Amino acid sequence: MPNWKDDVEIVVDEGKISVPYSWTVGSTLSRFYCELRDNGKIWGNRCPSCGKVFVPPKIKCIDCYEDLHDWVMLPGTGTVETYTVVRYQEPVLHPRKAPFVYGVIKMDGADTGLVHFIGGVDPEEVKVGMRVEAVIEGEREGNILDIKHFRPIK
Repeated sequence: MPNWKDDVEIVVDEGKISVPYSWTVGSTLSRFYCELRDNGKIWGNRCPSCGKVFVPPKIKCIDCYEDLHDWVMLPGTGTVETYTVVRYQEPVLHPRKAPFVYGVIKMDGADTGLVHFIGGVDPEEVKVGMRVEAVIEGEREGNILDIKHFRPIK
């Protein structure tokens, strides 16, 4: 039996495909981002069973599976738990020009870490245990980048 693929001409048309889509962050993260945008405040939520405070907030406690409805305003300060210095440029993936620092910040009053930029400091001076504070953008859009970065507390 002849192979039907032998009679097929392969045609390649180079181009781009546009795939429009929309998504929602849901009611919990929407409230978090609206508070950040409208009031410049960082909020978490607390589990009614174990008391753990999550930032960013979650729908359910990851330990108890309880619904989380108790909101807690956080002071915007915290401690660097870990970090990495990004030293290469990647225009599609990196929203900042290298070098820059990503860190996990354990916010005061929270039990979980928030991944964000650490700025206002030379990357070589960032240390685990460094105390930092959130720098809130002046013009906010309702997303995580409304926190410009965390800077060392002087």
